[in-house]
Amino acid sequence: MSAEQTSSAPALNAEPAEWVATRDAPVGGQAVLEGVMMRGVGGWAVAVRTPSADQVDDQGERIDANDPPRGEIVVESTEVRSVLGRHRLLRIPIVRGVVALGESLGIGFKALGISANAQLPDEEEPISGFMWGLTILFSLALAVGLFFVVPVAATSLIKDQLNSSVLFWIVEGVLRTAIFLGYLLLLSKLRDLRRTFEYHGAEHKTISCYEAGLDLTPENAQRFSRLHPRCGTSFLLIVMIVAIFVFSPLGLLPWWALIVSRIVGIPLIAGISFEIIKFAGRHRTHKVVRALIWPGLKLQLLTTREPSLDQLAVAIAAMEVVLQHESAGETAADLVGVEIAA
Repeated sequence: MSAEQTSSAPALNAEPAEWVATRDAPVGGQAVLEGVMMRGVGGWAVAVRTPSADQVDDQGERIDANDPPRGEIVVESTEVRSVLGRHRLLRIPIVRGVVALGESLGIGFKALGISANAQLPDEEEPISGFMWGLTILFSLALAVGLFFVVPVAATSLIKDQLNSSVLFWIVEGVLRTAIFLGYLLLLSKLRDLRRTFEYHGAEHKTISCYEAGLDLTPENAQRFSRLHPRCGTSFLLIVMIVAIFVFSPLGLLPWWALIVSRIVGIPLIAGISFEIIKFAGRHRTHKVVRALIWPGLKLQLLTTREPSLDQLAVAIAAMEVVLQHESAGETAADLVGVEIAA
């Protein structure tokens, strides 16, 4: 590990029920189906809780799909080195964010595939790479269409009535943010996603426990907040806000040019947003930064739930395997872009 990671535990903001780590570490993660993916500098790992023997029938099928898995924890890991550590030009601010987020997106979809296949009966064929490829394309198209194309297309319908580029980008920005918030609110109401949100909380607590320098035990991790300044939820809120300022200088273009500009501008927005959330994670104790990240933290109340000790044990299993891939010889170049959203 780097010197930063092996430093003594930082001061903790002690509260009656939870702790908040004040140090940032180059680790991140993602909740998956009945598990957690963790990523560090040298690799990533997926830990999944599988069904116990009494939860499946003679054919290996789940007896009750609503009964949470109670079996053993299965961990699958992969060593990886970010392309950012090998190419200096890719480490330019904003560019490094686009590359890092692209790598994280690829790892995230692979982790989801691993977790989904872990829940299938042994004799059932795993989900093919082709099907996951279609899933990825559909998910990306849905996100781009819902959060970028729909807002600008809808605002274009009243462009003549607004008759002002300032009003146009304000209305578009408010509409985009409203769609995003409504989308998260809808997801938070879905019962089927509750356990995924609990694992999301377990991921955050485990990362905070590691950042605090404490032993990785479910009991220690449970004491930490389920909210984290580098959460993907907070990152997406920053994307919505940054988009308002990036698109504002373009003015009132033809409707087709507006749509093209929103799609083409996504990498720039993502890169800027990455720099912001990376800065916020490193300076989380500063009063101004704390005030700026407060909305994103509160938004995480929709996408996280308090996890059980068993769920924390799954997140810790993934983290411990990831830490085995870390080494003491990492350079600053290796660390660039690894502080992915937690």
